[in-house]
Amino acid sequence: MSKVSGQPADITHTSPSPSDDATGAEQRTATMEMTRVLKMKPVRVVSDASSGSIAHWRHDPVHDVVGPMTDHVVMTFPAGSQRFERRTGKSVDNGTARPGVISIISAGSSSRWDIPQPLNVVQLYLPQTTLERVASEANVVGPRDLLDRSAHPDLITSRLLMSAADSLDGSAALDMLFRHQLTDLLATRLLSAHAGAPVKLLPVIGGLSPAALLRSIERLRSDSDSDVSLAALASDVGLSRFHFCRAFKESTGLSPHAWLRQHRLEQAMNMLRDTDTSVVSVAAALGYASQTAFAAAFRKLTGETPSDWRRRVR
Repeated sequence: MSKVSGQPADITHTSPSPSDDATGAEQRTATMEMTRVLKMKPVRVVSDASSGSIAHWRHDPVHDVVGPMTDHVVMTFPAGSQRFERRTGKSVDNGTARPGVISIISAGSSSRWDIPQPLNVVQLYLPQTTLERVASEANVVGPRDLLDRSAHPDLITSRLLMSAADSLDGSAALDMLFRHQLTDLLATRLLSAHAGAPVKLLPVIGGLSPAALLRSIERLRSDSDSDVSLAALASDVGLSRFHFCRAFKESTGLSPHAWLRQHRLEQAMNMLRDTDTSVVSVAAALGYASQTAFAAAFRKLTGETPSDWRRRVR
């Protein structure tokens, strides 16, 4: 099960102090190293063993070395414009952190960062194992190691990462499924645009068989969050996560996450129209963490609050 909190989910002991040697041979997890460098906790971090982690930071100025990490770090910037300097060996990069650009710290690399002003940043911590899995599932022909980037224009990757950080509906099953899909899509994008040489993605043709589609829909209708994980859905029909998402969309016109979101919305509408169940009880029955989270997701899709919609259709 994924974790959402204001503290990095995989930190199980005291982080190294800023005086520790950040350029030493030992590599730390990205969450540990970024917490050490930024000297604070993220606004929010979402962690999943099968996909990596996403963290949102609003941090103070930084003048420190980011030491070697076990994960790739991909970052983008929600708002504002901020100059920074990055030194890697004898190389010096001066860039501007702003919406639509990304920076990449490849796993195992080390740089000194000088950021003179506070910064709002979203970071993806992507394990090399996840990158290798996606490359294998997508039949990638080409390199599988990422390049270091500093304020590199890439609107597609920036928007994908912002979507992964911002589109949390408040329902555990929906959030998990959406993050899994987006992380795999991000990894595919990184392989094609930031791996140092042209990468060829071999085409995937055809949807799910009728029997496989029926099994997948039965799982998506389940009340168990574990049943609707992307790994469980794909394994049940004998496909990789990458190929399952493509085949499911070919068969239904919707991604697994979009199908589940539409199904939950239909359930909510039926309950609101046909019963006197309170809005808070509808939210709880559909797995939302709160009435507020449910109302926000309902309004995003319908343009109305659950209460206004109920009054209008009755």
